Amino acid sequence: MGDTPQKVIEVKNVRKIYRMGNEKIYAVDDVSFDIYEGEFCCLLGTSGSGKSTLLNLMAGIEKLTSGQILIKGRPIHKLNETKLARFRQKYLGFVFQSYNLIGTMTALENVELPLVFKRVPKKKRRAMAKEMLEKVGLKNRLKHKPKEMSGGQQQRVGIARAFVAKPSIVFADEPTGNLDTKTTMEVMELIREIAHDNNQTIVMVTHDRSLAQYADRVIHILDGKVQSIDVVNHNMEDDEPEITETKKEETNVEEENDGTVGSVDDDNSAN
Repeated sequence: MGDTPQKVIEVKNVRKIYRMGNEKIYAVDDVSFDIYEGEFCCLLGTSGSGKSTLLNLMAGIEKLTSGQILIKGRPIHKLNETKLARFRQKYLGFVFQSYNLIGTMTALENVELPLVFKRVPKKKRRAMAKEMLEKVGLKNRLKHKPKEMSGGQQQRVGIARAFVAKPSIVFADEPTGNLDTKTTMEVMELIREIAHDNNQTIVMVTHDRSLAQYADRVIHILDGKVQSIDVVNHNMEDDEPEITETKKEETNVEEENDGTVGSVDDDNSAN
C-alpha cells in the first residue's frame, strides 16, 4: 500500500436508526473508521450485530440516519439515486452470499453484464469476461447456466462478475456463507489474490472468525458499535497469521441528540 496509503472509504460518526412504533433500534451506533486503498478489510460480528447494515450504508443501498460516508472523497450519502447508480457502476463491485446470478444467462453472459452497463463494445467485453472466467478456473464452464453448476462454481462466476470491470472497491457480503470448508478456502484465496494483483480494496462482512485471517484488518462489530480493530500480520512463517489488537473503542456512547443530520422519518421518506 506504500508509505502513505490513501483513504478510499471514510466512515464518520455514522448512525442508522430504525423505528418500530415508539421504539428506536440503533442498528449502527456512532461508528467511525477509515479503509485504505488496496486493503482487505473484514467487518466481523455475530448475526444482528449491524455489520451488514454498515456494509449497505457504505454501498449506498441504505440511507444513513446521521453522520457521513465518503468514498474516494465523495459524500455518497448526499448522492441521488441516478448519481449513486453511476458511482457504483464506475467504482464498486459486489459479491453476494446467494450468488445473485441470472438463471437464464450463461456464465459468460453473467460476467459480461457489468460491462454491458458500462457500454463496453461486445467483442471487447466478451474477451474480458472470458479472461476473468479463466482466471477463476471456469474455462470449461463458459456456456453453463447457474443451475448446471455447483455452488462453488456459481460463486466463482459471481467473483468474476464483481471483478471484471476492475472496480476500485469490492463489497462482499458473507461471500462463502453457502459453501463447504474446502470451497470457502479456495474462494477466499481467489478474492484475495485478484484484489492484490489489481490493488483493489475489499470490504467483507462475515460472522466466521476463521475468515478473518484472509484480511489485512478486522473491525469487530457488536450491537452496532466498533468494539476493536485488529491488524492481521501475514508476514509470518507460521501457518496461522498473527492477529494483533490495535484499537479499542469505548462502548459507552452518548444518547443521540435531535440535532444530528437528518431524522429517521426524513430518512424513511427519502428511500
